[in-house]
Amino acid sequence: MNSPQVEQTTTEDPDLEKRVAEYLIDHPDFFTRNTDILAAIQVPHLVGAGAVSLIEQQMRVLRKQLESERGRLAHLISRAREYEGLATRLHRLTLHLMSVKDAEHLCALLREAMLREFRAETVTFRLFPLGTDADGQEDPLTRAFREFIDRERTLCGPLDETKALMLFGDTGVSVRAAALVPINADGKAGVLAIGSEDPERFHPDMGTDFLDRLGEIVSHKLRSIPLEQCSQY
Repeated sequence: MNSPQVEQTTTEDPDLEKRVAEYLIDHPDFFTRNTDILAAIQVPHLVGAGAVSLIEQQMRVLRKQLESERGRLAHLISRAREYEGLATRLHRLTLHLMSVKDAEHLCALLREAMLREFRAETVTFRLFPLGTDADGQEDPLTRAFREFIDRERTLCGPLDETKALMLFGDTGVSVRAAALVPINADGKAGVLAIGSEDPERFHPDMGTDFLDRLGEIVSHKLRSIPLEQCSQY
């Protein structure tokens, strides 16, 4: 078969080059089906310093893409294993909570589990006193967390020192970030607060599915036992 005649031109046509490039991308086997065309075109295969052929360049691109995909897969596998571990620990905690008979026991169990199995640094559980006192004043804790009381999802992020002290007492001096898990039971609202000295430990964009489920479990359990404020940890 005679080699096709290729018209020489000194005028570049960007649109034409784009269409040709798109066609070759859409038909990657074009040169396999038309090997004679390879004899009529110039395919750079330079051997000078730092120069590589198109095939070598393509292999580099493919290797880089493969490496990226492997990294992404490894990340997904790591996250899946982490989530599986969290689910297992949450299930175990749920089984322990089923035997709890009072709020004090529940708080102690939560504290132990969060510190030991979930690597929390400090934990506390607070109920928000609703209404006003004899002088018509709203409780300071309730006033400070008024916007949080009706939340349904966990709030994560930095925590200012004033609120940290209100939640964690003296240990709140070192708390820089926290996860605030809403607790709602029998018309009463509260918070399971997990604090950290690391300002990056809890951030607003992190996933909260696990903590939300924990809050639902604790709220459900509190409906079956006498409600009271837990001792400060």
